[in-house]
Amino acid sequence: MAFEFSHYAVKISRVAGADLSALQYTFVKLSTTDTVVTCTAATDIPIGVLQNAPTSGQEAEVLIVGGTKLTAGATIAIGNILGVTATGTASVLTVSDTTKYVLGSAISGGASAEIITAVINCANPTRAN
Repeated sequence: MAFEFSHYAVKISRVAGADLSALQYTFVKLSTTDTVVTCTAATDIPIGVLQNAPTSGQEAEVLIVGGTKLTAGATIAIGNILGVTATGTASVLTVSDTTKYVLGSAISGGASAEIITAVINCANPTRAN
């Protein structure tokens, strides 16, 4: 069962650059216009995980560092190292995948499209190696 942490998180607010109302608990990135939009490539560098469901022009709450609910893009097990998919969901990374960024780890598991719990750090993403 997914759960949220109530303390020790770093969050920001930015304007949603698109309709994100169906994308709560997915990875988002900053656009060139300083708005947040969904990640569209597995090699994107997310700013964090969307915590609410804003439409275009509304305030988006983004968790940069901390514990969060997160949408799985594949089957994820407890302890898996996480990256992002081309749809903003979480993927499992392997240490040999040097083109993607390590964004956190799963502390609960689930199947594709399920909500899991993860600890993420998008403030300082590093490439897997």
